[in-house]
Amino acid sequence: MLDRFKRNITYLRISVTDRCNLRCHYCMPAEGVEWIPHGSVLSYEEMKEVVKVAVGLGVNKIRLTGGEPLVRKGIRNLVKMIAEVDGVKDLSMTTNGIFLEKYARELAEAGLNRVNISLDTLDPQKYSRLTRGGDLNKVIKGIDAARKAGLTPIKINCVKTDLTTPGDIQSLQAFCKASGFHLRFIRQMSLTDGSFYPVEGGEGGRCNICNRIRLTAKGDVIPCLFSNYGYNVREYGIEEAILMAVGKKPATGHNNKVNTFYNIGG
Repeated sequence: MLDRFKRNITYLRISVTDRCNLRCHYCMPAEGVEWIPHGSVLSYEEMKEVVKVAVGLGVNKIRLTGGEPLVRKGIRNLVKMIAEVDGVKDLSMTTNGIFLEKYARELAEAGLNRVNISLDTLDPQKYSRLTRGGDLNKVIKGIDAARKAGLTPIKINCVKTDLTTPGDIQSLQAFCKASGFHLRFIRQMSLTDGSFYPVEGGEGGRCNICNRIRLTAKGDVIPCLFSNYGYNVREYGIEEAILMAVGKKPATGHNNKVNTFYNIGG
């Protein structure tokens, strides 16, 4: 499935929920936000149908994101449903890791291949401040559970902000090197201002090779993180929504004044 710029679209990111158990300062205000009404959120069956159609059009890589995907009830069922779709070669998840100790084994058994875990510091007090109440110890236990469950290679995502210190970077580098994890640094971005940067240690933010589209929890297929366009699968039908989004995929991102990071999956 080629877009207007001959990029082969093979990657679908699915935001399974806009809800999250943390309130990271660069993602969500302390008081929280107005959630998508329950009736507007796609069912797991609908998400599986989107995956089946997308695979038929050439997609082979799926990533589950949020919000925080592990706060959605029965997420193991969705993983199993997607893993059973013939043609899905890579099924992964981005998570804050808080609930991984509980769910890692059953996610692996359901067919999840690997995880990316958001972790901005190894200082427990600073982690709690940055996430507004998160427990770093739970994340570390979750990372260990993911490793033991075989959800590898494990990638650690660190968002670099004005609060990121050389000590944060050095301790994360040492931690990942000792454990064989892949560390990626993501500079803080702004959807509304259109400020985005290549991911250090990853392929994100490189528009000339971008091969992804996104599905929001309420069913909008988004051509680009930094685009206001979105085509709802309930309104247009799945295949048409996907093809319209691919047709609107820009050469490079501009800005997005419709969505936010917590409901589009980053």
